[in-house]
Amino acid sequence: MLNDHIEKILIGEDEIAAKVMELGKEVSADYADKDLVIVNVLRGGVIFVSDLIRKMSIPVTVDFMAISSYGPSTESSGVVRVIKDLEENIHDRHVLVVEDIIDTGLTLGYLLKNLSSREPASLSVCVLLDKSARRILDNLPIKYKGFDVPDAFVVGYGLDYRQKYRNLPYIGILKKSIYDFDLKDQLT
Repeated sequence: MLNDHIEKILIGEDEIAAKVMELGKEVSADYADKDLVIVNVLRGGVIFVSDLIRKMSIPVTVDFMAISSYGPSTESSGVVRVIKDLEENIHDRHVLVVEDIIDTGLTLGYLLKNLSSREPASLSVCVLLDKSARRILDNLPIKYKGFDVPDAFVVGYGLDYRQKYRNLPYIGILKKSIYDFDLKDQLT
């Protein structure tokens, strides 16, 4: 039933698993003998970070932040709210922000500025999907990148539309008719 809402599968389950394995090895090599704190941005990144840390061969601390810039729409509002902050102290520790997707970069830019003010030893980003066609804010410290994706509404593997589709094991393009219908319904 959920598959009926998908226009096209962009990245399959096996391709995602292989990339997550590769990224886990890279992060492990780069942060060996360092005090690494993984900061995951909820909710979309939870599946990615869960799989990623299980592919790492080094000890890591994991903490979560919840931020919002979308609300119920498919477009970022540009206004960022911190809904849940870190519990870990990141001062003088190496921080790797793990994100599901980066598009305009505005939300990530806000998050990095917020975390940088806490004076970590280093601050980098690992992202599963990069939608660079929509990038407004450049110069983001993206150290690890999974896949480039087109400027389309993607769901699955943690990414959602109105809290649905996160459980799909692949990344797919949501049929425009699904969110066009919802947008028309909101306007009437």
